[in-house]
Amino acid sequence: MTDDKNTKKWFLLSVAATALLLIPRRSSRKDNTETVNNHNTVSEGSDIDDAHENVISKNCLVFITQFYVLKSQFWSLLMCGNKSVTMAERTDAREVLKNVYSLIDTHTHFDAPVFDNDRKQQVEQAYSQGIRHLVLVGYLYQYFDRMYDTQDFINKMSQSSVTEVNSKDKCDVAAHIALGLHPFYIKQHTDGHLLQLEQMVIERRPLAIGEIGLDTFTDAMKQPDVFVKQKRFFAAQLDIAVAHRLPVMLHIRKAHAEALAILKAHKYDAHKLGGIAHSFSGGEQEAKAFVKLGFKLGVTGQITNPNAKKLRRAIQVAVESHGIECLVIETDCPDMTPIMCQTTDDTDSHNRNVPANLPWVLASLSELLEIPHDKLAKQLWHNSCDALKVDWAYSV
Repeated sequence: MTDDKNTKKWFLLSVAATALLLIPRRSSRKDNTETVNNHNTVSEGSDIDDAHENVISKNCLVFITQFYVLKSQFWSLLMCGNKSVTMAERTDAREVLKNVYSLIDTHTHFDAPVFDNDRKQQVEQAYSQGIRHLVLVGYLYQYFDRMYDTQDFINKMSQSSVTEVNSKDKCDVAAHIALGLHPFYIKQHTDGHLLQLEQMVIERRPLAIGEIGLDTFTDAMKQPDVFVKQKRFFAAQLDIAVAHRLPVMLHIRKAHAEALAILKAHKYDAHKLGGIAHSFSGGEQEAKAFVKLGFKLGVTGQITNPNAKKLRRAIQVAVESHGIECLVIETDCPDMTPIMCQTTDDTDSHNRNVPANLPWVLASLSELLEIPHDKLAKQLWHNSCDALKVDWAYSV
């Protein structure tokens, strides 16, 4: 087991070393906007992410990796009583909640290759933790077929567990699809992809359009030509959603005002069509503005971080103004791992987020809002159905 003093010491040394190495070199900076994390998904903005807004030159990436590993260890140490956390020591959410509640994971990237080796086990674990529906959300056209393959795998697995008379392990989890072209990958999208997206919507009718929106988190995304293309693709996908009467899943990062303006200009009414402001990362005013348009605010594992004060306050204010009807929860797996699920094990699979971690979001939200687990879980289920315009029966 790692000694807590050593963890703190090496964490602080890593911060100091990284700070020296990360002095911006704008004259030699290369465009890193196509770089994604190990799971081929994008980590959404949070209060902590704001400290890392500059694009990092390639020769510093190894130091950044070390920094984040130690940061994970440090947070685990703070949350777990002055000791490092291993997989064996990690608390089961059911021990905290004292029950299993039926939940909908409204946003996942569970089709990512990082789950290829144990997807079946992760679906079984998700079911044991109360997850009854999960949504696979699109971001690049070339991965749409992979999403449908994953959906088929999960749904066939679930059907088998229900229909087999001698099945010992019931695993009735339903997977659904949202198709969209993510703003962070705007350079990879073509007008042809928009046409193909609409054709797939016609032929296969997904649950929703997403994730779509605007993202100016990096300097490269703020370039006028890039942002103009983002806005054009956002507007085009809103038109597809309206034409086919589908809800949208928004990815908005450091562009809330611009996104709200486009939504209003297109007269997108989420009260009627549905919609989720996925992994919401704005402030109090942005929260109220999206809810006013009819969107639910997607709450992720970020809510488990006590340092995410802006986000936590925004969620509280939204609930004070509009009631708990304005919220849904999500894992955004394999990203946004709840803080109590991060471990000191070095392997990537131990620190990725998984659908089975969703109850931790419920528990933290329950504590923040001072609402009993059972009442909040049931309300979140109905909120999710309202946001996605479905009528899934709540199972106790």
